Amino acid sequence: MATEFILDRQVLAERGRRLEYFTIGWNTLEGLIAVAAGAIAGSISLVGFGVDSFIEVTSGVALLWRMSVDSDGLKRERVEVITLRVVGACFIALAVYVAYEAITDLVQRKSPEHSIAGIVLACVSLIVMPLLSRAKRRVGSALKSKAMKADAKQTAFCTYLSAVLLTGLLLNAGWGLLWADPVAALVMVPIIAREGVDDLLGDTCCD
Repeated sequence: MATEFILDRQVLAERGRRLEYFTIGWNTLEGLIAVAAGAIAGSISLVGFGVDSFIEVTSGVALLWRMSVDSDGLKRERVEVITLRVVGACFIALAVYVAYEAITDLVQRKSPEHSIAGIVLACVSLIVMPLLSRAKRRVGSALKSKAMKADAKQTAFCTYLSAVLLTGLLLNAGWGLLWADPVAALVMVPIIAREGVDDLLGDTCCD
């Protein structure tokens, strides 16, 4: 019975590793496209979305480390705390960056170009992220892993950012609303900051 439990946990941990490998690959590609498209169009919300993708890569790498020590309870908890502190600090830095750039754009009335690549990327992300989050949440629940559940929450959070990003890009592209992009970016700020604070405080409880 104990042997079967260990084997089941190993299978689940391996599934978790595969999900994190996909997370790293997807978010690396997503981040590169978003930052490049945002730089070309002058879209702060798109660049911010790309930087968030790179933060997800950092989280994915940390979770790979976490899954590699899954059989050792003491190491697992220690790695979890370190991971959350690092990712939380990254989220706070991102919130400050996005807020500064968005406010600057509003004050200077900068006008971002239309970004078809950004719109397509946001649409695809709205499909991929919920599926990935659900898969991570199932593994986290089966392993009783707070770290994996927290990572699933961060992936779900990326879905919300995708929706906000898409709204801003469409309003700018369809109606030429110059304020839509920086306002969309500002809407992201409290969401990003809250995640950062939760992680820095070690809030890993995901129901």
